[in-house]
Amino acid sequence: MAESGEGPGTVPEHERILQEIQSTDTACVGPTLRSVYDDQPNAHKKFMEKLDACIRNHDKEIEKMCNFHHQGFVDAITELLKVRTDAEKLKVQVTDTNRRFQDAGKEVIVQTEDIIRCRIQQRNITTVVEKLQLCLPVLEMYSKLKEQMSTKRYYSALKTMEQLENVYFPRVSQYRFCQLMIENLPKLREDIKEISMSDLKDFLESIRKHSDKIGETAMKQAQQQKIFTVTPQKQNNLKFGKTMYINDRIPEERNEIVLKHAFEEEDENEEEVLTVQDLVDFSPVYQCLHIYSVLGDEETFENYYRKQRKKQARLVLQTQSNMHETVDGYRRYFTQIVGFFVVEDHILHVTQGLVTRAYTDELWNMALSKIIAVLRAHSGYGFPVNRLFDLLFEIRDQYNETLLKKWAGVFRDIFEEDNYSPIPIVSEEEYRAIISKFPFQDPDLEKQPFPKKLPMSQSVPHIYIQVKEFIYASLKFSESLHRSSTEIDDMLRKSTNLLLTRTLSSCLLNLIKKPHIGLTELVQIIINTTHLEQACKYLEDFITNITNISQETVHTTRLYGLSTFKDARHAAEGEIYTKLNQKIDEFVQLADYDWTMSEPDGRASGYLMDLINFLRSIFQVFTHLPGKVAQTACMSACQHLSTSLMQMLLDSELKQISMGAVQQFNLDVIQCELFASSEPVPGFQGDTLQLAFIDLRQLLDLFMVWDWSTYLADYGQPASKYLRVNPNTALTLLEKMKDTSKKNNIFAQFRKNDRDKQKLIETVVKQLRSLVNGMSQHT
Repeated sequence: MAESGEGPGTVPEHERILQEIQSTDTACVGPTLRSVYDDQPNAHKKFMEKLDACIRNHDKEIEKMCNFHHQGFVDAITELLKVRTDAEKLKVQVTDTNRRFQDAGKEVIVQTEDIIRCRIQQRNITTVVEKLQLCLPVLEMYSKLKEQMSTKRYYSALKTMEQLENVYFPRVSQYRFCQLMIENLPKLREDIKEISMSDLKDFLESIRKHSDKIGETAMKQAQQQKIFTVTPQKQNNLKFGKTMYINDRIPEERNEIVLKHAFEEEDENEEEVLTVQDLVDFSPVYQCLHIYSVLGDEETFENYYRKQRKKQARLVLQTQSNMHETVDGYRRYFTQIVGFFVVEDHILHVTQGLVTRAYTDELWNMALSKIIAVLRAHSGYGFPVNRLFDLLFEIRDQYNETLLKKWAGVFRDIFEEDNYSPIPIVSEEEYRAIISKFPFQDPDLEKQPFPKKLPMSQSVPHIYIQVKEFIYASLKFSESLHRSSTEIDDMLRKSTNLLLTRTLSSCLLNLIKKPHIGLTELVQIIINTTHLEQACKYLEDFITNITNISQETVHTTRLYGLSTFKDARHAAEGEIYTKLNQKIDEFVQLADYDWTMSEPDGRASGYLMDLINFLRSIFQVFTHLPGKVAQTACMSACQHLSTSLMQMLLDSELKQISMGAVQQFNLDVIQCELFASSEPVPGFQGDTLQLAFIDLRQLLDLFMVWDWSTYLADYGQPASKYLRVNPNTALTLLEKMKDTSKKNNIFAQFRKNDRDKQKLIETVVKQLRSLVNGMSQHT
């Protein structure tokens, strides 16, 4: 056989190659077949024989498998032949059913298309309605804008434009008509600016023409009222009428904006002196200012107004060649100047930022230099200028009033920022920094180590510094009046007195009355005012040093700090008494007695112990107060507490009280007496403080001991044991304890056995009523 010539390792190698050919990918078959040719001689022939044998084996296996599955295949073919007839029948039925469905659905399709078309129309109509509803407000607002423009209500038109841009246009910005409106708004704004500026120019021209008439009217007012300018409070009460508000309706013709009609009335009745505000219609200024502010171009308007008014000021200050020849020439010259500044002063006070104080001061300085030049140039003609100096003194008074108002705000800010606690000092540098600004001397405190505390709070040195600043500010104006040192010293002292007695005193009193100022803060305020009062002598030295006028001068005015701070302390003390009593009332309102208890709790009520602990802590704070103030506060608190407890017993709402409740109440009064005897505030002599509760003590002793015979027998005697018990009070309390309802009363346990005691009570009640009636008749 062929296999007999094979080498020992040939057959296994051929089997391996056949396995690789059957199991590996076709990409790997090439190297495997190449190994057949690279092997021993005749290996290819041997491999082919082995491959044929393998193929024959696989064919046999395939044949066996086909024979095994042949019957199932035959059965499946048979079943398919049977189903073919039924499938043909089903195909015919489905085709017929589909035809009939198509015929039946044609009408449904037509109706469905109609419904779809109607739904689309309905949706389009709804969309149109929604869009129209969205557009209508815009169109209405734009129509309103057109109406406002046509009626010349420009300020309202600008507000309408803002609403359109911010609210309405964003909703319909996708429509072309909206874009046209948006493009038209800038032109409308420019038109409004031009119209308002035109009205302003007419106003300025008219004001320039009639400044002498305005000045003359203002001077008449000043002569009648003995002041040069109208105070802000009076200005608020003047009848500005249309000048105080924006007038949207600009008159069609404003060639003469100012006082044309008013002049005619004044000519008819010269005895009536009109106010400047009656003569001048400032509405063009207000309206133009508001319009430019809304348009964000306020700076342009302000610059234009100030530039034009400066030009007019120079024209007003120009003198005529023959002005000095007549008094009327001078009168007209000065009335024009006064009229100019009256208008500017009004604009300064009723507008925000259009005219500033620095701007008016610049114009005023320019005017003063021109006036002085005129007076010097023509003083040889004999015209007196004393009234000008009188005017300066009146202005000085007004300046001082302005300073007082300014410093009132400064003081209020200082008081608001204060923490009302002693100033903590942690180093020598801090201590020296404070005493360099405020004159404080305390040898005992200086010996203490750091950290330590100054007795006053932060507001004290700040107030002291601000008073000195006020003196500097007042001096700065007075120096320019060319007065003697004595007069300047007198002016400064008077101004400082006004600052202390009126401004600072008013701020202190207002501070004391504020609700958030508690007892601790009031104590600190009293301490602060004491140190401020002591510092007044240093303020006098300060004024002396800057004026070089000795305090021993006969006419030197003294500072009234003593009375200022004394009044503030009295007010603070009174507020301490009031707030302390209010705090006691809050604790007493927490009392919750069981007035029908049969036995006492054996300890004092919780609310009363809390009240006593509060009083102890607050009186510890009072140790920093003057002794008399602390003693008065302590006595006032004890008396108020005693009165509150007595009123609680005698309250008309309390109908019934048991002996157990009286005993519990007695425990509370004992705690009050122990508190009074513990000397919460030093300085009381003997049992002075305990006497605050003497009325309660004698009343409770009378009921606790039930010593009515002694009370009735000794009533009215100076040595009576119950001298402080009023019969009316005793009767009121006894009737609350009397058995009137036959249930829930303190004597229910006696009933039969103690009827005598019940009769005794009724007898005492009758005797007390008789005593009370006798007192009433005697009275």
